[in-house]
Amino acid sequence: MTTSLWLSLTDLGRIYGISAVHCGRLLSDAGLRQQNGAPSSKALQQGLAYQHHPHASCPSAVWNGEGCATLLQEQGLRPMAERNLIDQWADLLSALEQGSPSINTSAEEMASDLPANLVSQVNQELRQRGCRFQVRRKASACRRARSSSSRN
Repeated sequence: MTTSLWLSLTDLGRIYGISAVHCGRLLSDAGLRQQNGAPSSKALQQGLAYQHHPHASCPSAVWNGEGCATLLQEQGLRPMAERNLIDQWADLLSALEQGSPSINTSAEEMASDLPANLVSQVNQELRQRGCRFQVRRKASACRRARSSSSRN
């Protein structure tokens, strides 16, 4: 059984480096939040929000972190931790590409350790920085073996 992490708008926004107001606006744009700040019936039915005291004059709600993460990421947001990781890889690879006599590894060698799910984002960041280096994934050993056996 998985348990959901319930977050305030402030805490949810903090994950993505945005304010509670901006986070609330994005949830409103997605039809999950009413003008008064209360969760919409859609949000409640989908389990994306929980309202503590639904009949209070000042609605107090928490938001399903996992469910809202999917929605926020579909709108182009990335968690700050992921963004920082992308920046760190881009910093490292661009520095290695420039070279240094005190470093005895290449950008290509280091890029082999880059998690596959970050390759396109790191490459995009490198392009934005004007770095010519791009991470290239080599075919896996299984694919190489299949392709060589199909040629025989």
